[in-house]
Amino acid sequence: MQISLEGKTALVTGGVNGLGRMIAEGLLRAGGEVIVTGRKGVDEARHQLSSLGTCHAIETDLRAEGAIDRLQQEVAKMSDSLHILVNNAGATWGAPLDEFPDRAWAGVMDLNIRVPFATVQRLLPQLAAAGRSADPARVINIGSIAGVSTTGLNAYSYSSSKAALHHLSRELAAELGNRHIAVNTIIPGFFPTKMTAHIRGDEAKTEEFEGRIPLGRFGTAGDISGLCVFLASEHASYISGAQILLDGGLIATR
Repeated sequence: MQISLEGKTALVTGGVNGLGRMIAEGLLRAGGEVIVTGRKGVDEARHQLSSLGTCHAIETDLRAEGAIDRLQQEVAKMSDSLHILVNNAGATWGAPLDEFPDRAWAGVMDLNIRVPFATVQRLLPQLAAAGRSADPARVINIGSIAGVSTTGLNAYSYSSSKAALHHLSRELAAELGNRHIAVNTIIPGFFPTKMTAHIRGDEAKTEEFEGRIPLGRFGTAGDISGLCVFLASEHASYISGAQILLDGGLIATR
């Protein structure tokens, strides 16, 4: 099965580092034109990613007032239509229950749930322009197993925000199907990102976490980018409202 995203434009929020960077690389390798956003390091990321294909980068803090309106304007300058939107930008906060501060809620909930909604809302004209009955535009929201099951990470605002994002994805899938826009959610487990650095920096803890995973390892860039490319391709044109666990079997076998 050959998968090509040639002729399609994708926006990956938080595409400079972590899972977003892995996804952006995969979309570029599949032939897509990719726009990434980030708060810093965007020029270097654009330079590096451009070796794989046509890549643009927008420096922005999506939580700032007016940032998403400005993002929509920048995207509109690059393309009248947007075939793929990957809502990946996110934040977390971890602390023991007795010490978890009030300030750990507002910023995390804002970036993880309001921003994805507002990004879809503002970019609806471009998404609708790209969508076709046989090949809808795609919104891919990046959730987390922390929003499905307890993980013991003491990330209360993060897990709550991801559970909310999973449900928002279902709401959007129901609402946007008649505009030829499909909405799906990828629910990653443990991947080598900044959010798991505190685990991977401890060999014993790493072995403990890997021991919980039936496939016995953390996810790789190929795992997340491969699934994202598939969901963005014509081969997934009849999939919407799906929530796909990408966790090596961790949640399904608990």
